[in-house]
Amino acid sequence: MARKSTRQSVASAPRNSSKRPAPAKTTPTRQSKRAKATSAKSAYSEHDSDNEEKDDTEKESGYEEEAASSNLSSPASESDNEVVSSEEDVRPRKKGKKGIPKKETAVAVRGETKDKELQRPGAKLPPGIQFIIKKPKAREAGATPYADDTIHPNTMLFLKDLAANNDREWLKMHDPDYRTSLKDFTSFVECLTQKVVEADETIPELPVKDIIFRIYRDIRFTSDPTPYKTHFSAAWSRTGRKGPYAAYYVQIAPGKSFVGGGLWCPAAEPLSLLRRDIDRKPHKIKRVLTDARIREAFFGGVAENEKMVVQAFVGQNAGNALKTKPKGYENDHQNIDLLRLRNYTIGRKLADDEVIGAKGLGRIAEQISCMLPFITYLNSVVMPDDGPSASSDDDEDGESSGAEEHEG
Repeated sequence: MARKSTRQSVASAPRNSSKRPAPAKTTPTRQSKRAKATSAKSAYSEHDSDNEEKDDTEKESGYEEEAASSNLSSPASESDNEVVSSEEDVRPRKKGKKGIPKKETAVAVRGETKDKELQRPGAKLPPGIQFIIKKPKAREAGATPYADDTIHPNTMLFLKDLAANNDREWLKMHDPDYRTSLKDFTSFVECLTQKVVEADETIPELPVKDIIFRIYRDIRFTSDPTPYKTHFSAAWSRTGRKGPYAAYYVQIAPGKSFVGGGLWCPAAEPLSLLRRDIDRKPHKIKRVLTDARIREAFFGGVAENEKMVVQAFVGQNAGNALKTKPKGYENDHQNIDLLRLRNYTIGRKLADDEVIGAKGLGRIAEQISCMLPFITYLNSVVMPDDGPSASSDDDEDGESSGAEEHEG
């Protein structure tokens, strides 16, 4: 009988039974650079998508592009959310002007261009994008406080800036300066009104809104497209700044301030009445013009000579005078220079230091009081208190009108 072997078989036992089982191998999945760079869904998105992954052709937010242009030192500020490899991180970048990397310089330029486009009138922003511009504050008063009876230097500075930037967008951005300057001029006009009423008792105390002219220009019938006047102005008459009466006028502007009065471009009927009065009673207007205060204030102290005074008066109103005789009068009329006029005004320019400061109100009020005889004469002709007297004239009813006048 065969002897059993003492060696036991181990074929049935697993060879690696005592070893730890090897972990399951996993295949790494590749993720595109685009997927890495894409952030979570933006809160500014107009519609929610059911897909968790975004399309590779999805447009990037302009808000992020603006943020990139404002922070050049951050790697995340690079345009298009580009992923920089490790080699690019190690390799030093080439410097552009003033030590700024060329790529970052390009980003800054694109950001500035984007800002200018957004500030353009009528520019449209993408949904969810906000473009915020800080509105500048009004100028500080400085060492000179604002006062009701003075013109502040800041008012002149605002008008100077407006002349250099006569644009709606500019004025909208500088609205605080405009409102402060307008308030300064309005309070000055209210104080000046009291002086005018004291000098001429025929002028009523009207609301300031009936005295001050608007700053907006009427550009419907002119080739000048600028929307604003570059001065503040006001006029006082029996009906305020409008109406048929002769008026006192004040204008405030850097280097172009002015005080004057009279009838500027009157209608056909009052113009005809003035010419008829000059034709028949020329001594009336000449007596007024040779008044000592008028000669000193508005004609440079010219001598009391009718011919010299008339020449000075005609020179101030010759801008739109007729080149030939008005209809109904002869070329050899002894007062043809006065008859050709279409404005009957007197005035003088004021330097800035004559307007600004504590003495400005009194100086302007003094000039207005000097015009009283001239304004009174004009109103007595074109708007007499007792009405026109038809019996005093033997002329025909058909007087020449301003519409019928022509230049030969």
